[in-house]
Amino acid sequence: MKIGTPLQPSATKALLLGSGELGKEITIALQRYGVEVIAVDRYANAPAHQVAHRWHVLDMTDAEALSQLVALEQPDFIIPELEALATDELFTIEENTACTIVPNASAIQLTMNREGIRRLAARQLKVPTSLYAFADSYTSLEAAVEQIGYPCFVKPTMSSSGKGQSLVHTPEQLKVAWDYAKAAGRVDTGRVIIEEKIAFDFEITLLTVRSLNARGEVQTSFCAPIGHRQEHGDYRESWQPQVMTETALARAKEIAETVTECIGGLGLFGVELFIKDDLVWFSEISPRPHDTGMVTMVTQKQNQFELHVRALLGLPVDTRLRQIGASAVILSEIDGVGVVYEGLEQALAIPDSEVRLFGKPEAHINRRMGVAFATATTIDEARIKAAMVASSIEIKSA
Repeated sequence: MKIGTPLQPSATKALLLGSGELGKEITIALQRYGVEVIAVDRYANAPAHQVAHRWHVLDMTDAEALSQLVALEQPDFIIPELEALATDELFTIEENTACTIVPNASAIQLTMNREGIRRLAARQLKVPTSLYAFADSYTSLEAAVEQIGYPCFVKPTMSSSGKGQSLVHTPEQLKVAWDYAKAAGRVDTGRVIIEEKIAFDFEITLLTVRSLNARGEVQTSFCAPIGHRQEHGDYRESWQPQVMTETALARAKEIAETVTECIGGLGLFGVELFIKDDLVWFSEISPRPHDTGMVTMVTQKQNQFELHVRALLGLPVDTRLRQIGASAVILSEIDGVGVVYEGLEQALAIPDSEVRLFGKPEAHINRRMGVAFATATTIDEARIKAAMVASSIEIKSA
């Protein structure tokens, strides 16, 4: 792998599609290896915009606009960080240019759409999943729920961070769930997915890395499992490692490797799995660093962003765990522009703590504006400390 000099004709360039908090850390990791980064998002001054070499504001679902941008920048790599993309255009770019889509255009299209990845996992690969069905009308939704039963989840086929997701307990809640799924997804595909609610003990993110070994062969490696807690489908805290049986961990790795090997390409994947005793069910997969994986910034020798970047560049990776740690999100309780943060000195006075503020230009109620970390000798202690760090920080109007 040859890497050029940023802002020079020899530059190795990466076009980042999506510039949120995950994209910001990917940008920093890329720049440590001398890669020139161009960050793109739908709004100005997004977190990754603030650290990239340059940036653009673009509707990334507009195929023509995306094509024009790629022609202008001529990147070596295109790294998607969100779901709202003109995925069909990525195939055209992959076929007609020398640019590498990370991990590949097929993977992006499959994983950005719950319908594609669920059919791949359940039907083609035969890995265990919850019962599921798809509906393209309210009438077909009612019929699908009759088959799957209550309680169940109703979700958009394209969304993230719990947007558009509802847990439905009774028929009276179904119409509200349908309307919410149609309105709040990243893209309205015209279809929703209905999923059985599994009585699992806990859920994990198994960060799975496809990289090249010393012989230039693709190898799969795994980070220690990450436990996490969600509210309304959105991550609130995570910890590493999650304690689980050796049998369940081995099965989780087997499922993750089966799915990622089929998808192909190089990079880090966030594989979400449900665990009950020794049983494991596949849930979802992200072809990029995962929000719950931010805890690796204090727990691992190489965090998830460094692993993703090393893998896509063809560099060696090291997934070793250094210490026990936890993360807790910092949520806004107000709407505002250019908010200010108070309490950082109190937060960082807590031993073995860290804070990352994302620098988002606008705050909304319950929007994730930062993340708190803590390390400790036990998972429980780390979780308590991380929550204390997060609660010490106040977000106020400027």
